[in-house]
Amino acid sequence: MPTFLRRALSGAVALLLAACAGAPAATAPSAHAPIEVPAIARPAGETAAWWFRAGAAAAAANAIGAQPQAKNVIVFLGDGMSIPTIAAAHVFAGQRLGVDGESYRLSFERFPFTALSRTYETNLQTPDSAGTMTAIMTGVKTQAGFIGVDQAARRGDCASAQGHELVTALELAKLAGQSVGAITTTRVTHATPAATYGHLPERNWEVDAELPAAARAAGCKDFAAQLVDFPIGDGLNVAMGGGRSEFLPAGAPDPEYPGKAGRRRDRRDLTAAWLRKPASAYVWNARQLAALDYARVDHLLGLFEPSHMRYEHERAQDPAGEPSLAEMTRAALRVLQKNPRGYFLMVEGGRIDHALHAGNAYRALDETVAFADAVQAAVEMTSADDTLIVVTADHSHTMTFAGYPARGNPILGLVRGPADSYDEEGGAGLTRDALGLPYTTLGFASGPGYTGATDRQPEGPKHFPHEYRTAQGIRDGRPDLAKVDTADPDYLQEATHPMPSETHGGEDVAIFARGPGAAAFHGELEQNAIFHVITQHDPAIRGALCRLGGCDADGVPVSPPSYRALLDAAGR
Repeated sequence: MPTFLRRALSGAVALLLAACAGAPAATAPSAHAPIEVPAIARPAGETAAWWFRAGAAAAAANAIGAQPQAKNVIVFLGDGMSIPTIAAAHVFAGQRLGVDGESYRLSFERFPFTALSRTYETNLQTPDSAGTMTAIMTGVKTQAGFIGVDQAARRGDCASAQGHELVTALELAKLAGQSVGAITTTRVTHATPAATYGHLPERNWEVDAELPAAARAAGCKDFAAQLVDFPIGDGLNVAMGGGRSEFLPAGAPDPEYPGKAGRRRDRRDLTAAWLRKPASAYVWNARQLAALDYARVDHLLGLFEPSHMRYEHERAQDPAGEPSLAEMTRAALRVLQKNPRGYFLMVEGGRIDHALHAGNAYRALDETVAFADAVQAAVEMTSADDTLIVVTADHSHTMTFAGYPARGNPILGLVRGPADSYDEEGGAGLTRDALGLPYTTLGFASGPGYTGATDRQPEGPKHFPHEYRTAQGIRDGRPDLAKVDTADPDYLQEATHPMPSETHGGEDVAIFARGPGAAAFHGELEQNAIFHVITQHDPAIRGALCRLGGCDADGVPVSPPSYRALLDAAGR
């Protein structure tokens, strides 16, 4: 079928679905009148309603002409994937393949549209994953530590969050009759995946054992229970990652590690509860995932570790075998693509963030390449005619890409090249700092790579993992790295400030997009506008929002719907 005809038919179907959902006819956002945003004093005047309307206005203003409408949406979230991380990862990937690393492109770097995303939260310059992913999923910026809840709540106060729950894109897609899923290399109850389906004023309430008595008394449910008891339609269709302990009763033995057990104090076996869904499957290793008959599976739960999944570098050492993020992506799409109404999928490369916190560039770059492989898997299984793919990060990190290394210098190696930008000739040997010592291209502003002594490792170069409690200042100066293999996967790059865990960064992160609506990703956007670009180019999600009363006369969502209205519409 010719592309123009396929697009026309897709658009016609989208309009029909939107009409059936009670939405106004789907029209290109550029055809609408500009959305007025009230002037406020900032930050004092910011509210959930203001953030939502401002995001809608920014997304509509960014729309370029009449665009095709998306039937499916996939959001790829590289947790902590800063721009320096992307740049170093494509050099790393190219050099690993034996080609020119500087010009090599990761899968998503080939996407036709890009933008920048401002990541600050309502209370922090440098954000966390909870508030940032909530902004991406709901169109509303909020506080650090909040999942699916607006900034008016108080952290750790369950009662204060009631009535302040935000509605997510995944929930809206499910209300519209689509299939939905969330997959990750972290626990499936961790901040990023939880923000697709959960609502709590505390990101750490992943299992009921972590819920304070006051929160339980006020009616709050942990994220694992929220995932399995998802109240819309037949629930999530796919959830994969780590976190088995959060789903098994306290004392129940883990199927892979005899010394580990479940953590649920309510004694519920949430894996058994999942299997009560129609056409359901639960798997906990790669072999079981590969053996699935997807024609018989509409609900897939995969929990491959008691906590986070292994780093890609250690994945082959898993006793029972773990799937890669790319393999999980393919499996998720095989389930979701069976729904003729379309689907919404979130895929997180969550351990990029963990490796950066650990001050370990090797694992951070290796995880980023594995994340790019997952994006490529989705590209191969979808069409840009009907599927919008958005690749972004929730926040940055402090990894630096410095010095003047010569073209082709190993990205994890010591700098060889000019000493400064005025040294046009450079040298064949190691470049040295003002102390006469060599240094690496990659480093960290903070973290466990600080070379002073700690209660775990002596003064000098540090190695992964380096989890310590106390640290001392550097007594003997910088180490001579000419004697150190800085390309070793366990080497920790030097850090300026001693911290047991490296910190996030506050600068903008990148957005890459392809498919219907992708052209609206250009310039610099507030992070919550990502949700609105998706919404304004997806008739199913937009129709569900309009059904909840959030749209203006032109059919553009401009007001955040209440969670109660969502539950009422779902018959709950």
